[in-house]
Amino acid sequence: MTHLKPIPRPDTSAAECRPRNPVMIPIGPGGVQAEFVGFDGLDGLEHVAIRFGGRHPDPAKAPLVRLHSECLTGDIFSSARCDCGEQLHEAIGLLSEEGGILLYLRQEGRGIGLYAKLDAYRLQDQGIDTYEANRWLNLPEDARNYTIGARMLQALGVNRIRLLTNNPDKVTQLQAAGIDVAEVRRTGVYVTDANRAYLQAKARHRHTIDPLAILAAASEPLSKD
Repeated sequence: MTHLKPIPRPDTSAAECRPRNPVMIPIGPGGVQAEFVGFDGLDGLEHVAIRFGGRHPDPAKAPLVRLHSECLTGDIFSSARCDCGEQLHEAIGLLSEEGGILLYLRQEGRGIGLYAKLDAYRLQDQGIDTYEANRWLNLPEDARNYTIGARMLQALGVNRIRLLTNNPDKVTQLQAAGIDVAEVRRTGVYVTDANRAYLQAKARHRHTIDPLAILAAASEPLSKD
Protein backbone atom coordinates (compact mmCIF):
# COMPACT_ATOMS: atom_id res chain seq x y z
CA MET A 1 0.00 0.00 0.00
CA THR A 2 1.49 3.31 -1.07
CA HIS A 3 0.45 6.90 -0.87
CA LEU A 4 1.87 10.33 -1.57
CA LYS A 5 3.06 12.13 1.53
CA PRO A 6 1.58 15.60 2.11
CA ILE A 7 3.65 18.38 0.57
CA PRO A 8 5.39 20.43 3.30
CA ARG A 9 3.86 23.89 3.61
CA PRO A 10 5.47 27.04 4.94
CA ASP A 11 5.00 27.91 8.60
CA THR A 12 2.91 31.07 8.49
CA SER A 13 1.54 30.84 12.04
CA ALA A 14 3.17 34.17 12.90
CA ALA A 15 2.03 35.92 9.71
CA GLU A 16 -0.87 38.34 9.78
CA CYS A 17 -4.03 36.79 8.37
CA ARG A 18 -5.86 39.26 6.14
CA PRO A 19 -9.07 38.88 4.11
CA ARG A 20 -8.75 39.44 0.38
CA ASN A 21 -10.98 39.91 -2.66
CA PRO A 22 -14.49 39.29 -1.27
CA VAL A 23 -17.00 38.52 -4.01
CA MET A 24 -20.74 37.78 -3.98
CA ILE A 25 -21.78 34.51 -5.61
CA PRO A 26 -25.34 33.12 -5.87
CA ILE A 27 -25.25 29.47 -4.79
CA GLY A 28 -27.61 26.53 -4.52
CA PRO A 29 -30.91 25.86 -6.27
CA GLY A 30 -32.41 29.12 -4.98
CA GLY A 31 -29.43 31.27 -5.91
CA VAL A 32 -28.77 32.33 -2.30
CA GLN A 33 -26.35 35.25 -2.22
CA ALA A 34 -23.16 34.40 -0.34
CA GLU A 35 -19.92 36.34 0.01
CA PHE A 36 -16.77 34.30 -0.67
CA VAL A 37 -13.64 35.60 1.06
CA GLY A 38 -10.06 34.43 0.54
CA PHE A 39 -7.14 35.13 2.88
CA ASP A 40 -3.47 36.00 2.82
CA GLY A 41 -1.12 34.80 5.56
CA LEU A 42 -2.47 31.30 6.20
CA ASP A 43 -0.71 27.99 5.49
CA GLY A 44 -0.37 28.13 1.72
CA LEU A 45 -3.73 26.44 1.06
CA GLU A 46 -6.74 28.28 -0.35
CA HIS A 47 -9.15 28.12 2.58
CA VAL A 48 -12.26 30.24 2.10
CA ALA A 49 -14.90 31.85 4.30
CA ILE A 50 -18.44 32.01 2.93
CA ARG A 51 -20.63 34.62 4.64
CA PHE A 52 -24.43 34.48 4.53
CA GLY A 53 -26.67 37.41 5.39
CA GLY A 54 -29.59 35.07 6.10
CA ARG A 55 -33.28 35.42 5.42
CA HIS A 56 -34.12 35.66 9.13
CA PRO A 57 -31.00 36.70 11.07
CA ASP A 58 -31.10 37.47 14.79
CA PRO A 59 -28.60 40.27 15.49
CA ALA A 60 -28.83 39.57 19.22
CA LYS A 61 -27.15 36.20 18.77
CA ALA A 62 -23.53 35.36 18.01
CA PRO A 63 -23.13 34.29 14.37
CA LEU A 64 -23.66 30.64 13.49
CA VAL A 65 -20.42 29.12 12.17
CA ARG A 66 -19.62 25.81 10.50
CA LEU A 67 -16.03 24.63 9.99
CA HIS A 68 -16.22 22.15 7.14
CA SER A 69 -13.19 20.19 5.99
CA GLU A 70 -12.98 19.58 2.26
CA CYS A 71 -14.21 16.16 1.11
CA LEU A 72 -14.05 15.80 -2.66
CA THR A 73 -15.79 12.40 -2.68
CA GLY A 74 -18.63 13.50 -0.40
CA ASP A 75 -19.05 17.20 -1.21
CA ILE A 76 -18.81 16.90 -5.00
CA PHE A 77 -19.58 13.28 -5.89
CA SER A 78 -22.14 12.55 -3.11
CA SER A 79 -20.21 9.56 -1.76
CA ALA A 80 -22.29 7.39 0.54
CA ARG A 81 -19.18 6.31 2.48
CA CYS A 82 -19.30 9.43 4.67
CA ASP A 83 -21.79 12.09 5.75
CA CYS A 84 -19.73 15.10 4.63
CA GLY A 85 -21.88 16.15 1.70
CA GLU A 86 -25.08 15.97 3.74
CA GLN A 87 -23.56 18.00 6.56
CA LEU A 88 -22.30 20.62 4.11
CA HIS A 89 -25.73 21.05 2.54
CA GLU A 90 -27.39 21.09 5.96
CA ALA A 91 -25.03 23.91 7.02
CA ILE A 92 -25.70 25.92 3.85
CA GLY A 93 -29.45 25.58 4.45
CA LEU A 94 -29.21 26.76 8.06
CA LEU A 95 -26.85 29.63 7.24
CA SER A 96 -29.09 30.73 4.35
CA GLU A 97 -31.90 31.15 6.89
CA GLU A 98 -30.09 32.41 9.98
CA GLY A 99 -27.00 34.04 8.52
CA GLY A 100 -23.47 33.24 9.58
CA ILE A 101 -20.21 31.89 8.21
CA LEU A 102 -19.12 28.66 6.57
CA LEU A 103 -15.35 28.10 6.74
CA TYR A 104 -14.39 25.68 3.97
CA LEU A 105 -11.01 24.27 5.03
CA ARG A 106 -8.78 22.52 2.49
CA GLN A 107 -7.99 19.61 4.82
CA GLU A 108 -9.06 16.60 2.76
CA GLY A 109 -9.21 13.22 4.47
CA ARG A 110 -8.95 14.65 8.00
CA GLY A 111 -5.79 16.41 6.86
CA ILE A 112 -3.92 13.53 5.17
CA GLY A 113 -4.86 14.40 1.58
CA LEU A 114 -7.02 12.84 -1.11
CA TYR A 115 -4.66 10.11 -2.33
CA ALA A 116 -3.90 8.93 1.21
CA LYS A 117 -7.63 8.94 1.94
CA LEU A 118 -8.21 6.65 -1.02
CA ASP A 119 -5.44 4.37 0.27
CA ALA A 120 -7.24 4.34 3.63
CA TYR A 121 -10.50 3.42 1.88
CA ARG A 122 -8.83 0.30 0.46
CA LEU A 123 -7.86 -0.72 3.99
CA GLN A 124 -11.38 0.01 5.22
CA ASP A 125 -12.68 -2.37 2.57
CA GLN A 126 -10.75 -5.06 4.46
CA GLY A 127 -12.62 -4.30 7.69
CA ILE A 128 -10.32 -1.70 9.29
CA ASP A 129 -12.02 1.40 10.66
CA THR A 130 -11.30 4.89 9.33
CA TYR A 131 -8.96 5.89 12.17
CA GLU A 132 -7.06 2.60 12.30
CA ALA A 133 -6.55 2.76 8.53
CA ASN A 134 -4.67 6.05 8.94
CA ARG A 135 -2.42 4.44 11.54
CA TRP A 136 -1.66 1.54 9.19
CA LEU A 137 -0.46 4.16 6.70
CA ASN A 138 1.74 5.73 9.40
CA LEU A 139 -0.38 8.87 9.30
CA PRO A 140 -2.20 10.77 12.06
CA GLU A 141 -5.74 9.68 12.89
CA ASP A 142 -6.78 13.32 12.50
CA ALA A 143 -4.31 15.95 11.27
CA ARG A 144 -6.74 18.84 10.95
CA ASN A 145 -5.74 22.24 12.34
CA TYR A 146 -8.76 24.29 13.38
CA THR A 147 -6.66 27.21 14.60
CA ILE A 148 -6.63 28.15 10.91
CA GLY A 149 -10.38 28.64 11.21
CA ALA A 150 -9.87 30.75 14.33
CA ARG A 151 -7.45 33.02 12.47
CA MET A 152 -9.92 33.39 9.60
CA LEU A 153 -12.69 34.36 12.00
CA GLN A 154 -10.50 36.85 13.83
CA ALA A 155 -9.45 38.39 10.51
CA LEU A 156 -13.15 38.93 9.81
CA GLY A 157 -13.62 40.57 13.21
CA VAL A 158 -15.51 37.61 14.67
CA ASN A 159 -14.50 36.45 18.14
CA ARG A 160 -17.73 34.99 19.55
CA ILE A 161 -19.72 32.31 17.71
CA ARG A 162 -22.34 29.61 17.84
CA LEU A 163 -20.68 26.50 16.44
CA LEU A 164 -22.41 23.87 14.30
CA THR A 165 -20.58 20.60 14.96
CA ASN A 166 -20.56 17.11 16.47
CA ASN A 167 -16.78 17.26 16.95
CA PRO A 168 -15.54 18.42 20.38
CA ASP A 169 -12.00 18.87 19.02
CA LYS A 170 -13.22 21.86 17.02
CA VAL A 171 -14.51 23.48 20.20
CA THR A 172 -11.26 22.82 22.08
CA GLN A 173 -8.99 24.14 19.33
CA LEU A 174 -11.09 27.24 18.66
CA GLN A 175 -11.31 28.15 22.33
CA ALA A 176 -7.55 27.66 22.77
CA ALA A 177 -7.03 30.04 19.84
CA GLY A 178 -9.14 32.77 21.46
CA ILE A 179 -12.61 32.19 19.99
CA ASP A 180 -15.51 32.34 22.44
CA VAL A 181 -17.78 29.40 21.58
CA ALA A 182 -21.02 30.60 23.15
CA GLU A 183 -23.10 27.63 21.99
CA VAL A 184 -22.57 24.28 20.32
CA ARG A 185 -25.31 23.11 17.98
CA ARG A 186 -25.22 19.53 16.76
CA THR A 187 -25.41 18.61 13.12
CA GLY A 188 -27.75 15.93 11.84
CA VAL A 189 -26.71 12.28 11.60
CA TYR A 190 -27.09 10.96 8.07
CA VAL A 191 -26.87 7.17 8.03
CA THR A 192 -26.48 4.92 5.00
CA ASP A 193 -25.56 1.26 4.82
CA ALA A 194 -22.24 2.36 3.34
CA ASN A 195 -21.31 4.84 6.08
CA ARG A 196 -22.68 3.11 9.19
CA ALA A 197 -19.26 1.72 10.25
CA TYR A 198 -17.68 5.12 9.58
CA LEU A 199 -20.19 6.88 11.85
CA GLN A 200 -19.75 4.24 14.54
CA ALA A 201 -15.98 4.89 14.45
CA LYS A 202 -16.61 8.63 14.82
CA ALA A 203 -18.85 7.98 17.83
CA ARG A 204 -16.08 5.90 19.43
CA HIS A 205 -13.70 8.79 18.89
CA ARG A 206 -15.67 11.24 21.04
CA HIS A 207 -17.92 12.76 18.38
CA THR A 208 -21.28 13.62 19.95
CA ILE A 209 -23.26 11.06 17.97
CA ASP A 210 -25.72 8.74 19.69
CA PRO A 211 -24.55 5.19 18.88
CA LEU A 212 -28.15 3.97 19.02
CA ALA A 213 -29.14 6.51 16.37
CA ILE A 214 -26.58 5.03 13.98
CA LEU A 215 -28.32 1.67 14.26
CA ALA A 216 -31.62 3.17 13.13
CA ALA A 217 -32.94 3.01 9.58
CA ALA A 218 -30.86 4.79 6.97
CA SER A 219 -31.68 7.66 4.55
CA GLU A 220 -33.29 10.28 6.84
CA PRO A 221 -31.40 12.78 9.00
CA LEU A 222 -31.78 11.59 12.60
CA SER A 223 -32.49 13.68 15.67
CA LYS A 224 -29.87 16.16 16.83
CA ASP A 225 -31.08 15.99 20.44
